[in-house]
Amino acid sequence: MLHDMNPVDVPMPYREATLNLYGLGTRKVLVSDHEVPYPDGRLIVSTTDTRGVITHCNSSFVEMSGYTREELIGAEHSILRHPDMPAAAFEELWNDLRADRIWRGYVKNLRKDGACYWVYATVIQNVRYGEVVGYSSVRRKPSRRKVEEAARRYEQLLAEEKARCPTPIR
Repeated sequence: MLHDMNPVDVPMPYREATLNLYGLGTRKVLVSDHEVPYPDGRLIVSTTDTRGVITHCNSSFVEMSGYTREELIGAEHSILRHPDMPAAAFEELWNDLRADRIWRGYVKNLRKDGACYWVYATVIQNVRYGEVVGYSSVRRKPSRRKVEEAARRYEQLLAEEKARCPTPIR
């Protein structure tokens, strides 16, 4: 279960948002306007089980997320869910993975301190003896132009989601 964010962890001015996380309930998040730049030459790597619970993360993941390794291992990957990310982006990810396709896309993540960071992610199935046992994600530094395109697209998708349902399942 994901806990609400703690104001003590967010040193900058922030706004509150409530996320409705599919299958996990709601979570209050605290979001600042600060973006942490993705470091050059680094890869963020993590694995999850089939439910999206983090089972492994590298030091770059720990550093960029602002969480400790102990806080990340065993947590749902949704701990990084930024309220600017539309549900449609994750629906596309899960549809691709269920269809045995690799998913690639731009994601805006939420840090423990309320700041954000953008990544270009590649997600694949981990298959053992013919059965999917989890997922691996490798994140790279995204191009600024592609981030700006994704942000505009996500803003439009969020507006459409809100028009269809005032409190969308995200």
